[in-house]
Amino acid sequence: MPGLLGKKIGMTNYYSEDGTVTPVTVIEAGPCTVVSIRTKEIDGYEALQLGLGSRKEKHLAKAQIEDYKKKNLKPSRVLKEFRSFDISEYKVGDELNTDLFSEFDVVKVSGKSKGKGFQGVMKRHGFHGGQRTHGQGDRERAPGSIGQSSWPSRVLKGMKMGGRMGYKRITTTGLKVVKIIAEKNIILVKGAVPGAINSIIEIKK
Repeated sequence: MPGLLGKKIGMTNYYSEDGTVTPVTVIEAGPCTVVSIRTKEIDGYEALQLGLGSRKEKHLAKAQIEDYKKKNLKPSRVLKEFRSFDISEYKVGDELNTDLFSEFDVVKVSGKSKGKGFQGVMKRHGFHGGQRTHGQGDRERAPGSIGQSSWPSRVLKGMKMGGRMGYKRITTTGLKVVKIIAEKNIILVKGAVPGAINSIIEIKK
């Protein structure tokens, strides 16, 4: 399953020739540069390391700067390995774009979900809250009991409680490519994909 790195632009509606309206996510996919090639002889597996965007040298270590200079490449903002390419067809410095995909392809998209910060159990886990009567004035959004007193006298692992919500890697599968605008490296994918606007995502066949 070859893929590309991209940026989520946002959502809109796509109108087909027969007037059908489809909700789509606009993804700016690539262009991605082949930064490194992993081989079985050296690394034990085959993969392409793709880079997206640009980054200032002051944000890199000296070893990284020298590696980019040796390959005559500009530093990439994001690096990601894809193991499903035929590495014999590529060399360092090649650019990959939306030509990897075609309309009506089925793809899966991975990205970091929106971060919600610290949230209580009602928003994070869907608890219905405590009762609103019988003198309960301050327990409406509380989780209730979280364990037993006599045994085991501790809170069990995995207990659903308040905490940080979101900003986790999520993969959405079975998404159909509705339209490709090759000159702008734009892919329109039916439905929603994980992440906030301008976040980095991976799109794979």
